[in-house]
This record gives sequence, structure tokens and C-alpha cells, in this order.
Amino acid sequence: MKILVIGSKGFIGSHCATHFSTLGHEVVGCDIFQSEEQNYIDLKSINNDFNQPFSEQQFDFCINAAGSAHVNYSFQYPEKDFELNVSLVINLLGAIKNHSVNCKFINFSSAAVYGNPTVLPVAESEETNPLSPYGYHKLLSEKLLHEYHRFFNLKTVSLRVFSAYGDGLKKQLFWDIYKKSMDSQSIRLFGTGLESRDFIYVHDVIAIVEVIMKNAKFEGEVYNVANGEEILIKDAVNIFLKELGWFGNVVFSGEEKIGDPINWKANISKIQKLGYSRKYSFVEGIKKECEWLKGLK
Repeated sequence: MKILVIGSKGFIGSHCATHFSTLGHEVVGCDIFQSEEQNYIDLKSINNDFNQPFSEQQFDFCINAAGSAHVNYSFQYPEKDFELNVSLVINLLGAIKNHSVNCKFINFSSAAVYGNPTVLPVAESEETNPLSPYGYHKLLSEKLLHEYHRFFNLKTVSLRVFSAYGDGLKKQLFWDIYKKSMDSQSIRLFGTGLESRDFIYVHDVIAIVEVIMKNAKFEGEVYNVANGEEILIKDAVNIFLKELGWFGNVVFSGEEKIGDPINWKANISKIQKLGYSRKYSFVEGIKKECEWLKGLK
């Protein structure tokens, strides 16, 4: 297969590119970072025209792992977040429609589209109510994928990723704790610690991508990307710090972080029916992430 990975230098994108290259597929990377490597396309930060790569090459799959994943950033710069999470998607869809209608398009969305679910575990059919511009923009991108399937018969799928973590992620909860642990014996975090997330190790995310490529219908549908396990933040933090070998004091401020949901747990029956089976437990994934972090020192 020939696969185009948009955002191939980012967290999930780089794991996608490495995984499918290792399997022997032809992978073309695409990102805003300049690179001399073969099979790589340099992007501008905004306003990219994707007609050229799709007119010059025929891809079996396009995986879009680009865009912004910062909730706070979306409040500060909603227009920029829109460009990165909506305009980018419609530009890709337009290029596929114009030049490569048989290319199957996988777009990474986010569980942020749910906001605070009224029912747990939350299924793909539940009401969406985003708490941030980021969540709204991800929802708009999903609607675009459905629109381009319905009206132009493009083959599209949206993946609602919950709390992905693992080696290479230099942002969000565990990276923040890691950085704070290097400078102090006391760590202060938002919230109460009783908030919960459905964590998924990045290699399991890639396993879901592979299952989607093999078995999904590509009719504009959406899938939860998670493990169906609700873990309290305080427990996740304690497990992480134990594996990191840090035994200082952790304080939860009680202060809510704008745009953050309270509790998440995904219904993953839809992706399980396609063949997904979890490989990494939360603790196993954290051990691997801590091995990577220790190697950075």
C-alpha cells in the first residue's frame, strides 16, 4: 500500500509513519518541518494546496494526524485553531475529490467533541457538546468528512481519540508532571484528582488505525479510540510518578482548567467489532513512556 501521513513529524503521525514503513508499505511523510529524507513533502504552516501531491501520486490511504491539539490555544487563537483543524481538512478533502477519489481518508478527531458526557461509557451515537473552540472545530471536521462522503462519495473515517499518551509526546499531563518533577519536590496540578480519563497508549492507537484500514466501511462514520477504562487522574499521576522514581508531594489546586471535561470513559464496542483488542495495559504503557523519558536526561 501507499500511504500519505499528514503531520508525520508529530506524536501520532510519527508513530503511524514508522509502523507502516516497518510493515513494508510505502509511506510518504508530510509536515511543516523541513527534512531531507526521501518520500517527504514540506508543508507551509497555513494555506497549503494539496492538489499537487494528489495529482502527481496515487495513494491508497491518507492519514491526517496534523493540526492543533491544544485546548487553551483554541481559546487564545480560535481563528488559527480553525485553520489547523478545519481548513486543513477541507483542503485535503478537496484535493482527494479532485484527483484521487479512491484514496481512503482517515482523520484524527477528538473526544473533546463530547464535552462532559451525560452517560458513561459514552458511545459514538451520544450527543456532542464541546467545551472549547478546539472541540467544536474537531466536530466540524467530522461533519466535513461525512459531507464529502455523502455528496462526493469519498471514503472517509473520523477517529475520536480520548487520552492518548506514550513516548514522543512532549505536552499534556505526563509531560507536564515530568518537567515539574525535574525542578521541585512539590508538584501542583489543576483539578481535584477525582477527574477521570480513558487513557490509551500510542501503540494501541496505531493498532486501531490498522484495524480501521482493514475493516472499516469508510462511509463517513466515527469511532472512539480508547480502551473503555476510566482511570482517576490522581491514580494515573501516582502510577506515573512511581515508575518515574519521584517521591515528592503532589497537590491538586481544585481549580478547574478551562475547556477540560470532568469524567471520560468510552464505549469501544464499535471498534472491538472491527477487531480491535488491547495490547498494553495502562501500567505497561506508562512504564514504556517512563523508559523514554529517562533516556532524555
